[in-house]
Amino acid sequence: MQTVTSADELHAVSRHWRQQAQRIALVPTMGNLHAGHLQLVRHAQAIADRVVVSIFVNPMQFGPEEDYAAYPRTLEDDSRALMDVDADLLFVPEVETMYPEDLANAPYVEVPELGKILCGKFRPGHFTGVATVVAKLFNLVQPDIAVFGEKDYQQLVVIRRMTQALCMPVVIVGVATVREDDGLAMSSRNRYLTPAERATAAQLYQLLCGIKSDIEAGATDYRAIEQAAMSTLQQAGFRPDYASLRRASDLAEAGPGDSELRLLVAAWLGQARLIDNLSISIS
Repeated sequence: MQTVTSADELHAVSRHWRQQAQRIALVPTMGNLHAGHLQLVRHAQAIADRVVVSIFVNPMQFGPEEDYAAYPRTLEDDSRALMDVDADLLFVPEVETMYPEDLANAPYVEVPELGKILCGKFRPGHFTGVATVVAKLFNLVQPDIAVFGEKDYQQLVVIRRMTQALCMPVVIVGVATVREDDGLAMSSRNRYLTPAERATAAQLYQLLCGIKSDIEAGATDYRAIEQAAMSTLQQAGFRPDYASLRRASDLAEAGPGDSELRLLVAAWLGQARLIDNLSISIS
């Protein structure tokens, strides 16, 4: 696996692959890789000739009270893990490469409606940072395909909307959430959980599965279901931001005529903000 840090090095490799008519897939990450990230790489390998993984802790997507400085940087371990799964190229840019201008005055990409609901409501500016850095990575890598995990489902929908709206020639692929044995979605932020919190955290997925079963069995009062979910989370010791049933395609509030839904939850447990979601189909 080759590792590059500059745009010029990246362009040279990408240009060589394109001259050979090879399809390139990009897996954008912030590092501190776990099995979920590696599954994205494996999926990318199955649908492309070459796989680029980027590791960049993006300052634009962190709020002033969030953990940018403390976010774990584990480049040596990440590099070994990527070599073990035979990734082709690791791109590790410096902040100055991604944001050559002062960050406060940097141009940005915004997806207005989708970026301000759900997690965007509780993390103002977060999805502007996500959309901006992904657009920059698309310009730098020039991939044919980009692979994202469905755990960050709102992010996936935001990126799809951005790509379509800006006429970017990139196919966006979502990959199912990778879970621990007890159902907890794998996340770099799970490391913040104490042993007791880690045991409690599994209840988040159990709640999602219970709601999914109720809706598929005929429950239709979505707002009451959301309120009950919030109450259940609070009683279990979580500090929930939201529990929301949305239309899967565009994250509009789910209504009686919708058949493909997404149940999304975000809740704090100790120092960790956990997010998860589940697909629900109504026949």
